[in-house]
Amino acid sequence: MDLKHISQGITDGRDRAPARAMFKAIGFTDADLSRPLIGVANTWIETMPCNFHLRRLSAKVKEGIRDAGGTPMEFNTIAISDGETMGTEGMRASLVSRELIADSIELVCRGQLFDAVVCVVGCDKTIPAAAMALARMNLPGLVLYGGTIAAGSYRGKDVTIQDVFEAVGANAAGKMTDQELKSLEDVACPGAGACGGQYTANTMSTVMEMIGLSPMGFNSVPAMDPEKDKVCFDCGQVVMNVLKKGIKPRDILTREAFENAIASVAATGGSTNAVLHLLAIAREAGVNLQIDDFQTVSERTPLLADLKPSGRFVAADMHRAGGIGLLAKRLLQGKKLHPNAATVTGLSISAEAEKATETPGQQVIAPLEKPLKATGGLVILKGNLAPEGCVAKISGHERLEHRGPARVFESEEDAMAAVTGKKIRAGDVVVIRNEGPKGGPGMREMLSVTGAIVGEGLGQSVALLTDGRFSGATHGLMAGHVSPEAALGGPIAAVRDGDMIRFDVRQRLLEVEISDDVLRQRMAQWKPPRPRYPTGVFAKYGALVSSASQGAVTSPR
Repeated sequence: MDLKHISQGITDGRDRAPARAMFKAIGFTDADLSRPLIGVANTWIETMPCNFHLRRLSAKVKEGIRDAGGTPMEFNTIAISDGETMGTEGMRASLVSRELIADSIELVCRGQLFDAVVCVVGCDKTIPAAAMALARMNLPGLVLYGGTIAAGSYRGKDVTIQDVFEAVGANAAGKMTDQELKSLEDVACPGAGACGGQYTANTMSTVMEMIGLSPMGFNSVPAMDPEKDKVCFDCGQVVMNVLKKGIKPRDILTREAFENAIASVAATGGSTNAVLHLLAIAREAGVNLQIDDFQTVSERTPLLADLKPSGRFVAADMHRAGGIGLLAKRLLQGKKLHPNAATVTGLSISAEAEKATETPGQQVIAPLEKPLKATGGLVILKGNLAPEGCVAKISGHERLEHRGPARVFESEEDAMAAVTGKKIRAGDVVVIRNEGPKGGPGMREMLSVTGAIVGEGLGQSVALLTDGRFSGATHGLMAGHVSPEAALGGPIAAVRDGDMIRFDVRQRLLEVEISDDVLRQRMAQWKPPRPRYPTGVFAKYGALVSSASQGAVTSPR
């Protein structure tokens, strides 16, 4: 196969002399233009630690591509920090950015006629966005994660950004002084890299290795580990091999690969956002994946990784213990993965996992015969409040049942004010609505609220449900992605203060204790809320976005 079968359209022949002249203006030679053109999609941005170091990593990726016989061309796209925008109006941009990042990678690759692409990613939305773009284009390529941040140290204990969010609630409750909060804030994030626990970024990094779009062992190397430079250089060999062998994303993104990815989320106590993102990637890849599939896979997968937010360790500890390869080896031994699923290296997942070595005495990944929990943490609840489903994460420490009166809020800000103002009581069910994909728009994460609830000491006595999302750092009895959302006329729109709401995790049930007749009467009086944004990117997104139960993807109407 001609490795330049795409890029020859922009570089070869008499009629392309003007294009070559423009390439030469920025330093490309005839020899450069005779080689395959490999896009390097860099999600670097100077606003957050998660992606701050990606310029250095992309430079190493380009060195590797040149060494392997390709000509790299780097381009940039955008990113939004979930952690920094959490609890603000800016958080509405986060999920919207996933679509924009996928669109921009697709546009540049199609416009510049690249032969293959390496997507260098960091924070939460950049990872699924890169996978979505690869699935859409079916262009040879891979995803490389910039790596996790190191843990901070506070009073001799490892800490992450989760501790800071929960400290805000503790400070509001008078359990932590202003100076103690400031001291924690100063040390929680010691350098570049994405949030350290098995929150959304590290969950999706795990997913990329297990689904086969990232070379196994590459992503889990921490951001500032010297080994990361070598990993980035080696991506040049991998992407050129992918191009030579004609391996395309849709060859990798099979139904079996998606089930392996779900198993990795369940086995690591990963973020509920993985449900949203895997559904979206599946839609782009043409794979029939449904929200109920997450329940099926989670029920047959043991929880093995003792990771924050519910466990003891951070992602860097997991890398030192043996990494994702060791996790895959465990799951394969238990026949919890599809062993023949392909990966971007050209080897099967079982062949890749065989290379893994376990660090003697490690405590991060439990042995198969002694799992932390017999089943995975993802739970899909349904009922008269969530006919299309919602997502909860049960690590083993949460209550499995809760019944209490609804405290209804029309926005995250209103709920946060009630929590920090000590207006939420033990037993309450906090209901936050009009924060879904369309209603938000953008489906904000609720870490500020959930962190404050835990910090206030209410984590074991209050439940929360929302048509918005949760951060991967959220823990406690919390149900997100309630679908249909309020803005689409979902039953969550009918809930009133004082209605009794019941969670029953064993029965997979979330319901409000009112009759069907009363529910219908209330909804007959309901009117869709006016869009918060009548123009601009949020208006476009709100008009095109699908339900969270379908991955909140945008598609032409």
